[in-house]
Amino acid sequence: MKLRENLDQWDFVIAAYAVGLIAIIALVVWVWFDMRRAEKRRDEAKRK
Repeated sequence: MKLRENLDQWDFVIAAYAVGLIAIIALVVWVWFDMRRAEKRRDEAKRK
């Protein structure tokens, strides 16, 4: 790793986009699993 004296704002911009993208992907996966679980419970309730 090369040590630099001056700070480049693009490093922080890229990091912020990366964190945001990871958070969005995690949220979509969580909601998708939660939706599947709710649909399964709905189908089981209809069968009764």
